[in-house]
Amino acid sequence: MSKNWRPATQLVHGGTLRSPYGETSEAIFLTQGFVYDSSEAAEARFKGENDGYIYARYGSPTNDMFEKRMCMMEGAEDARAMASGMAAVAAAVLCQVKAGDHIVAARALFGSCRYVVETLAPRYGVECTLVDGRDLANWEAAIRPNTKVMFLESPTNPTLEVIDVAGVAKLADQIGAKLIVDNVFATPLFQKPLELGAHVVVYSATKHIDGQGRCLGGVVLSSKEWIDENLHDYFRHTGPAMSPFNAWTLLKGVETLPLRVKQQTSTAAAIADFLADQSAVAKVIYPGRKDHPQADIIAKQMTGGSTLVCFELKGGKEAAFKLQNALEIIKISNNLGDAKSLITHPATTTHKNLTDEARAELGISGGTVRLSCGIEDTQDLIEDFEKAFKGI
Repeated sequence: MSKNWRPATQLVHGGTLRSPYGETSEAIFLTQGFVYDSSEAAEARFKGENDGYIYARYGSPTNDMFEKRMCMMEGAEDARAMASGMAAVAAAVLCQVKAGDHIVAARALFGSCRYVVETLAPRYGVECTLVDGRDLANWEAAIRPNTKVMFLESPTNPTLEVIDVAGVAKLADQIGAKLIVDNVFATPLFQKPLELGAHVVVYSATKHIDGQGRCLGGVVLSSKEWIDENLHDYFRHTGPAMSPFNAWTLLKGVETLPLRVKQQTSTAAAIADFLADQSAVAKVIYPGRKDHPQADIIAKQMTGGSTLVCFELKGGKEAAFKLQNALEIIKISNNLGDAKSLITHPATTTHKNLTDEARAELGISGGTVRLSCGIEDTQDLIEDFEKAFKGI
């Protein structure tokens, strides 16, 4: 396979394996086990002397194709496909820490990600410090001699803060720690964390990679050395493997990823500008706008905006609920990155379990709304908002 292919070609052809039947679409290998030619062949396979598959929990041809395709897109040496995005996050964090270690994480994380580092890891003796990730000085001040992992998402969920990935990666390198970046909101098309110095990248493939509301999935990408030394045994023995059927579905999804994300991002930029002109809107945050608080960092590390828009209504929760309920095309859902435009109220959904103080720290108010733009006609979506705003 050519490594010089551009993204749209990689995501259609990368990592493809064909059976002797020469199928056009990738095959689904719905088998949990594999047959060996002899007892000696089985022994050699288990000893790692011969290549091949052993058990679907460890890997399958369908999952292998998905992993290789994602590696090509991300510029990674190796990957492991997981059952969900949170399986990927938990595996990436927990596979490389032990009791007595320390994690530094940005406080602006998806609620379940915060649970992994803030609640779950400490139960096993791994301490965690949450910082305002926008300032590199906060990361540096939080570092301890036992800091082993740094973790961030950028842009963040839901307020679209952007963190200096290269700056945090440099700090991690200075102490021998590993930086994990959740790259869901940027997609592999608009941001390359490994090129910026990050050591591990995680995705909820449920989002843009499937992008059509069909299945769950996640993926962890890194160097082959890191995966062999940290993730390989964790993955084999704890069982977060992706279903081959889901891997096949995601292979179909990534084929159209550039087309969908291009349309979604163009629409998001247009709607962000529209929202900024509405008297009922107090604030709009979008990575493609010049008034984004981290516009200088965005110019350095991202090649596009986002499919997401965050905005705040002046009327608080009441206004947010009225607006969402008045929309016709745009549906209320806590998912994102879908072909359908989706809207949610983070304070009562995705970030409900945070304390009021924690939400306030992240800039999530009763009026905060997160919009995930789909592939519908942009003008239809704007007109949907126009009608809804008249109702509030």
